[in-house]
Amino acid sequence: MSSLITLVRNKFLEAIRSVNPPGRWKILVVDDHSQKLLSAVLKQFDILEENVTLIESISSIREPQPEFEAIYMLMPTTQNVERIIKDFTNHKQYAAAHLFFIEGLAESLFQRLTSSPAEPHLQALKELFLNFNAIEAQAFSMNEPGYFFSIYSPPRTDAAYKLARLRLEEDLRFMGKMISNVCIALNEFPYIRYYMPNTHLPLGPLKPNALNRPPPPPETASRWRTNLARGSEARAYEAVETDFVTKLLAFFVQDNLEEYKKQNPEFGKPDATRPKATLLITDRTMDLLAPFVHEFTYQAMANDLLPIENGTKYTYKFQSSLGAYEDKTAILSDADTTWTSVRHLHMREAIDKLMSDFNKFLEDNAVFKGEGAANLNDMKDMLASLPQYQEQREKFSLHLNMAQDCMSLFEREKLADIASVEQCCATGLTAEGKAPKSLVEEMVPLLDSREVLNMRKVRIIALYIQYRDGVPDEDRRRLYQHARLSLPEQDAVNALVHLGVRITRGPTDKDTRKKIKQKSDTADEYELSRFKPALKAVVEDQVHDKLDAAMFPYVKESPSAMPLSPRSPPPQTTSLRSQKPAWHRAPKVATQADNRQRLIIFAAGGVTYSEMREVYHLSNILQKDIYIGSTHVITPKGFVDDLKVLDLGGAGSKAIPNGLRDMKGEPKSQQQLYDEKYYVKDAPPPQRTVPSKNQPQSRAPENLSMPIQPSPTNSYQGSVNSVTPSGKEEKKKKRGLFRF
Repeated sequence: MSSLITLVRNKFLEAIRSVNPPGRWKILVVDDHSQKLLSAVLKQFDILEENVTLIESISSIREPQPEFEAIYMLMPTTQNVERIIKDFTNHKQYAAAHLFFIEGLAESLFQRLTSSPAEPHLQALKELFLNFNAIEAQAFSMNEPGYFFSIYSPPRTDAAYKLARLRLEEDLRFMGKMISNVCIALNEFPYIRYYMPNTHLPLGPLKPNALNRPPPPPETASRWRTNLARGSEARAYEAVETDFVTKLLAFFVQDNLEEYKKQNPEFGKPDATRPKATLLITDRTMDLLAPFVHEFTYQAMANDLLPIENGTKYTYKFQSSLGAYEDKTAILSDADTTWTSVRHLHMREAIDKLMSDFNKFLEDNAVFKGEGAANLNDMKDMLASLPQYQEQREKFSLHLNMAQDCMSLFEREKLADIASVEQCCATGLTAEGKAPKSLVEEMVPLLDSREVLNMRKVRIIALYIQYRDGVPDEDRRRLYQHARLSLPEQDAVNALVHLGVRITRGPTDKDTRKKIKQKSDTADEYELSRFKPALKAVVEDQVHDKLDAAMFPYVKESPSAMPLSPRSPPPQTTSLRSQKPAWHRAPKVATQADNRQRLIIFAAGGVTYSEMREVYHLSNILQKDIYIGSTHVITPKGFVDDLKVLDLGGAGSKAIPNGLRDMKGEPKSQQQLYDEKYYVKDAPPPQRTVPSKNQPQSRAPENLSMPIQPSPTNSYQGSVNSVTPSGKEEKKKKRGLFRF
């Protein structure tokens, strides 16, 4: 199937390769955001291999290079457009400019460019629509954890609802753009479905109240049976009760894709070999069990228990060939084949595979005589004796350390007992498939224990309250008392009410209808891994055409409806803004037929590693290409920490320490949002110092820009000479390599 990382990488390379100036060599100009997107999928060595002699930041002080043509790869902000124009006003920064915008360029900025002094120097303009973070082969992220608070934090007063909704709609428009980018990159104009909960009203700023809903309809309106006959007043009054964040977001995406289709009639045309894709838009409220349950598959368990930064950076002790231990930081990414081969396996299976791969490595390289490693400790001892295989040593050492640390914590912190209670709460069944009868007796000793971390007690209580569909206030108080929870930790549990969970239950309250039937695998080999995220049931029902149409309505057309005829595109005003690629494509590599139907899932408010794992698993089982994305990836600890300050609008959180931004005046346009979000201050001009008579005059620094982050590969250092055309250019290239 198509890897999102490979897809984005190839599109960036295709853009760079499309520019072939007469002198062969070219300069790449980037901004902070585009540089992050590029570095996520390409190393500097990869870029320099494409006849790029220099990489510069558009916000830095840059020396004129009139002998080279430049590729501008930027976000389409007003600031960047003005910088481009400035580069060709009163002087000539480069021989010519080839513009590649990460997102769609606003018509006003396009007109500004074509009527500016830069216009004669512009060779081409292309919109890439790659403004999303491909974090894994089948996963993408917005890296916007602050949106969790924008969606679910309750306004403090009734008067604050209007401004809070405007802020949320701004964020949803931004989300919609990014989701649209994923669809455009995949060339899919999908059917769009969205999650409509039936157990609670809209949440956060969308919660119905007297100030954000129209006046009630006349009493006589309720007597009419048909919606049309009841009148517009009644429909408008009740429409507020269906304004879920998923619905608003789904319609934003639909509008974006329809607008793109007008300009690009070929977009998303039906493919006889690949059925049309479906986009499912959900949110965190669809499954509030998954963020709390302890997972024992490798990636999920490691991110839960170990201090892994942003799911990718892990620092561990590495034993050198001299026997000394040193701190080493590893990057967990799809580039590490060992990581990708074991990350979705149960920890026991992951350790077995690591052992097997290590023994096979020893056998293939004939570096160790005797029997192979029988356990992790054997493996650790043998690694120290393999100094000549540095890369393999580092990989095995990394995963050995991670696996050992996870298993040590599992044993030391009573995770087996904790997970047993969690599984009963999450599935509603024991390992034998019966209703749990001694759950409280098993749970209370864990809450009383001083050896169990309070964060884990919060998770147990949160799962138990959901299992019981709410508990009496006195019972909840006793649970807090047993667990000795601090006030912020109690706030974390209480905040579940803002995500649609009933936490308080009276003696006469009846069970609410379950949102989505949880599917547990009682036949699973591992008793502590019986719970499966609700996403599994949703995806299976979608693929088998059994998904509830009332709970997941379509935005517009459904597969059974006739496809809408595309409207004719408006005439092009100029040939500069070409929607069709105007470059020579790299020769296509022969690959196997890839025509499986696609399913794209977006979970607003955070996605768990267990849900990401299910996507890979279901892709193989159901023979579909399934991708999942979200505002951000969450860990149990991070989720609990965010719940602690949900009532405070995120103030004190890691994502937005100062809380949600204030809304002032009218809501911003999409362009204003981009200009504000991607604003970067220009580098200050160089400071000139006058040397004293007694001091020798020093040379001015040749460049004042920030250096590019060095490539993690050793091969990067050798790339400077391998692509240098001449001695003169070699000197300039070496001097400029670290300009960004």
